Amino acid sequence: MNFELTKEQEMTRKMVRDFAEDVIRPRAVDIDVNADFPEDLFNEMGRLGLLGIPFPEEYGGSGGDTITYALAVEEIGRVCGSTGLSYAAAVSLGASPIYYFGTEEQKREFLTPLARGEALASFGLTEPNAGSDAGGTKTRAELEDDHYVINGEKCWITNAEYARSITVTAVSGKRDDGKNIISAFIIPKDTPGMKITSPYDKMGVRGSNTSEIILEDVKVPKENILGDPSKGFKQFLHTLDGGRISIAALAVGIAQASLDRALAYAKERKQFGQPISKFQAIQFKLADMAMEVELARNMVLKAAWLKDEGKNFTKESAYAKLFASETAFRSANQAIQIHGGYGYMREYEVERFLRDAKLLEIGEGTSEIQRMVIARQLGC
Repeated sequence: MNFELTKEQEMTRKMVRDFAEDVIRPRAVDIDVNADFPEDLFNEMGRLGLLGIPFPEEYGGSGGDTITYALAVEEIGRVCGSTGLSYAAAVSLGASPIYYFGTEEQKREFLTPLARGEALASFGLTEPNAGSDAGGTKTRAELEDDHYVINGEKCWITNAEYARSITVTAVSGKRDDGKNIISAFIIPKDTPGMKITSPYDKMGVRGSNTSEIILEDVKVPKENILGDPSKGFKQFLHTLDGGRISIAALAVGIAQASLDRALAYAKERKQFGQPISKFQAIQFKLADMAMEVELARNMVLKAAWLKDEGKNFTKESAYAKLFASETAFRSANQAIQIHGGYGYMREYEVERFLRDAKLLEIGEGTSEIQRMVIARQLGC
């Protein structure tokens, strides 16, 4: 087994790390405090090719792979969870479904500007009454002549307010067994009848845009249906499998940031005449954090490798997302504990890591859902 990254992967990681440290980190606090989506940073990331890392050059991408993309998510998340989440969602949820399931015409029209970094896209799945039960969607799409008319509501949709196109799921008919057929539709941002607002005041990842979408008699051409109309459910399950890798990578970034801050503080902070890093109680916390971060990173890279190799990665992406997200929360919590009272203060930033990490145990399938996915993969 070879655990070394390729030269190209190392080069990309260094490039993203330098950009994250020099450009994103100085803005991270303001992005969080002001709940400010950093549109200009995404323009710069687009010019650097970061939004097209896992897509072929023929569609404007960088021709990279999932491993390279996961490394980029980790590096961005290490300095700013908000920017990391929006980046992960733009690629894994916004662009990837079009790449995997779109027609050649859809890829040319919708994917190419995304991969080139000229625009963002969003994925509308969650509804007020269809969260973990994504198959319970109430949004409806009725076929009328050469177009579909869509009515419904989506909530907690990342990047929607800044997206050029939004892929939404909707019930488009009934199967022979009476169950709903769920299809996916690409809706351009300026389509009449689609209203996008961002009313949420969030605990964490405050600079990542989170929107509500209201669809009232939205007309979408038949050619905008994504892939096989009868396989929308399977399509978004595959999309979520890939998205879990990116969320896990983001979690590793936050966990690594928590470890870095805690270790640096422990070496500087003195109590009873010596740095607190000399105390076994602190050493044990740091050792556990370091071990879990490394394990989580290895899980992410294995899931990404399986995806790149065309192998089944459903179980491994659930492993990675579950363990990494819970590691991020534990690491951030321990970082606060090591900082003591200072950790509770915004000035030291570790409290932000905890607030950002919490979402990762909820979004793209809660920890409970991940355990269900794993159990089913085991044959339960």
